[in-house]
Amino acid sequence: MSITAERKAELMKEYAIKEGDTGSPEVQVAILTERITNLTEHFKTHGKDNHSRRGLLKMVALRRKLLDYARGKSEERYKTLITRLGIRR
Repeated sequence: MSITAERKAELMKEYAIKEGDTGSPEVQVAILTERITNLTEHFKTHGKDNHSRRGLLKMVALRRKLLDYARGKSEERYKTLITRLGIRR
């Protein structure tokens, strides 16, 4: 259900604003999106896993907050981020 260290490093490298960037909203949202996608696939076979569903809802809420923060900082960065990740809003 979680992502591997290699995949996480790839996401950080792909969405980083500058070299060594691990904490920007873009990187955090990309990592959360990957984890949300993995959990969504998990629920297709394990429909009654309510404990993980709670974690999924928390991740979705955190991603929403980070996206709102990014939108407040720069509308352009926000729009490019959601189009790159394929998040509909």
